[in-house]
Amino acid sequence: MTLLTDIDRYLRRTGMPETKFGRLAVRDPRLVHDLRRGRVPGERICARVFAMMEER
Repeated sequence: MTLLTDIDRYLRRTGMPETKFGRLAVRDPRLVHDLRRGRVPGERICARVFAMMEER
């Protein structure tokens, strides 16, 4: 699965807005929007996103 797919599932399950997710995960409210537009995240961003989803 891709990072974006995992994020979308998390957002649907929790009802969390995209901007809040980005702020909590990596302090970037545009993270999800940018990923949908083709942004390729680095390893550190991916690790922080997955850690945040597991933590909550």
